[in-house]
Amino acid sequence: MDYIAIIHKDTNSEYGVSFPDFPGCVTAGKTLEDAKNMAHEALAFHIEGMVEDKETIPAPSPLDDVMTDSVFQSGVAFIVSYAGRPKQVRFNVSAMDDALAAIDVAAQKSGLTRSAFMVQSSLEKAALASWKEL
Repeated sequence: MDYIAIIHKDTNSEYGVSFPDFPGCVTAGKTLEDAKNMAHEALAFHIEGMVEDKETIPAPSPLDDVMTDSVFQSGVAFIVSYAGRPKQVRFNVSAMDDALAAIDVAAQKSGLTRSAFMVQSSLEKAALASWKEL
């Protein structure tokens, strides 16, 4: 979902960011880029906390409604997207015992679990395959 964030800056301050749909969700950055990055993190953290607390996540407000509110009129609006945290899914894989032993050794050397190693290796292979198609 796309939420409106309002960036504002007072003299001798950092760039502040607030979210009209989430009172109390605020952040700041020394530069515009920092503020933008922090806004994404702040919104995700705030929404994930609401989900954990079983609170209702509001629908995004229309820009016209936000900008007619005197609290936000001195700021600049921009969009911050929140797609949700990817959900971990369990699945079964069959492999020959000697292949699994080799995977376990490689995973241990990499400091990863078997599952993490297999996912990382698969993603690397998928990225390489996509690159070769170009």
